[in-house]
Amino acid sequence: MALYEMYAQPPLMDRVLVMNLQGFIDAGAGGDQAMAMLRAATRTELIASFDSDALVDHRARRPVVQLTDGVLEGVTWPTIELRAGVDRNGRGVLLLTGPEPDMRWNEFCEDVVTLAGNLSASLVVGLGAFPAPVPHTRPVRLTATATSRELAETIGYMSGTLEVPGSIHSVLEVAFGQQDRPAIGIWARVPHYIANVPYPAASAAILDGLHRVSGIEVDTSELRAAAAVTQARITAALENSEDHARMLRALEQQYDSEFGSEPLLPADEPLPSGDEIAAELERFLRGEIQ
Repeated sequence: MALYEMYAQPPLMDRVLVMNLQGFIDAGAGGDQAMAMLRAATRTELIASFDSDALVDHRARRPVVQLTDGVLEGVTWPTIELRAGVDRNGRGVLLLTGPEPDMRWNEFCEDVVTLAGNLSASLVVGLGAFPAPVPHTRPVRLTATATSRELAETIGYMSGTLEVPGSIHSVLEVAFGQQDRPAIGIWARVPHYIANVPYPAASAAILDGLHRVSGIEVDTSELRAAAAVTQARITAALENSEDHARMLRALEQQYDSEFGSEPLLPADEPLPSGDEIAAELERFLRGEIQ
């Protein structure tokens, strides 16, 4: 028995399925913000929702209750939704949003793959971000996971073999690959020292990557304006400490070495960790430090 309920059957057309299921790593809210901008810029309608009682542990993701003057007026449950529509250029899209399922992953993946096939999704794209040793003063770099080397190369990827905890996005990518359907995860690298606060530059870069692989277009000017303000505030916070400024210079040199120009600092030069400045930066970005 399917874990979802269909509400509407959209017109058949070639579509891109974009996924952002919350609960795994999303440094700087990069994937969440990118999906929010995509959804705001895209004309969509709700066409299906998944059974949250079957998929979500409500003790871990508690529903929100509305309380007015001591009276409980309603409950909002966490839900996984599938929406369909077109972007501003008429490109067909499907948006899969909500919490990452807590259980029944295999059945959920089977249902999503089936729905994507029935709705003519020719490409699947997941959005996310992870903390990395990169500086906020350099462009955000993307990396990909994909069902083929050729698809991964459209974004770029980290070479080598890794074994890491999987998200529902990665499991879905594998499931689509087993059905010979192309799928790619677009991941932004977010400075590790600000991974717990919104980082608009990551969301803008993710949307640029989405456009590159799918043709879906979203105006990122608002995100870029926010990114400029965020960068200036982070720089001001770091300049208050020589240790923090030295850490930033080291990250800049490491970034430049990896992507093209300057040498690394000596390996034995001491550097403060990201944890040592993260709390201070978060307080600054919340306005608690002037």
